[in-house]
Amino acid sequence: MHLEIRQTKDGSNTLYVPELNEHYHSVHGALQESQHVFIKHGLEHVLNLRKDIKILEVGFGTGLNAILTYPFALAQKAFIQYDTLEKFPLEMKVVEQLQFDKVILNPELHDAFLELHKAPWNEPVDVIPYFTLQKIHETLEEFVPPRAYYDLIYFDAFAPEKQPELWSDKMFDKLFQATRPGGVLVTYCAKGSFKRSLKAAGYEVEALPGPPGKREMTRGFKPVE
Repeated sequence: MHLEIRQTKDGSNTLYVPELNEHYHSVHGALQESQHVFIKHGLEHVLNLRKDIKILEVGFGTGLNAILTYPFALAQKAFIQYDTLEKFPLEMKVVEQLQFDKVILNPELHDAFLELHKAPWNEPVDVIPYFTLQKIHETLEEFVPPRAYYDLIYFDAFAPEKQPELWSDKMFDKLFQATRPGGVLVTYCAKGSFKRSLKAAGYEVEALPGPPGKREMTRGFKPVE
């Protein structure tokens, strides 16, 4: 798949897929989107409730969400198990061209960012004492998650019109079953059909202000039984 490096409005880079006419992140700011949607309204919310959390990410992609999560484990001594799905891993030459460490991240995280991408697949790796990464070389359709297991789900798939198979009722039923009571799913998407699928699966749905360039984002809660 041909990929092009594109700079977004906050100075951070993203990837563009010509054959899908789709970007990996918001063109209004890759860093701002990830920080707002997945870190502020996902990770920080859950860390206010507990310090031992299990995360499932749908779409490892550039590794941006993972490397933004990593410092929280260090700073708060929060034990994070980070499982991430990716069927089409990026080549290292593409990863290096993103230059996240120079443009948007602390240079001290440069080696850590590369290590996330170099980590072996389908086995847990203790990246640091508080952060365990497991990259799973499967699609969401193939993945069989543990029941009532994850505290937080980063749903970061391509847009519904680009990957409709990942936005089906069946997939959100699967994710709901994988979410522990009180757990959270966050995503940049705010489409009505998507919210209806979340509600049909059993999530309580909350509309939140979106990142720059987007009016809303969505957070779903699994009720505590």
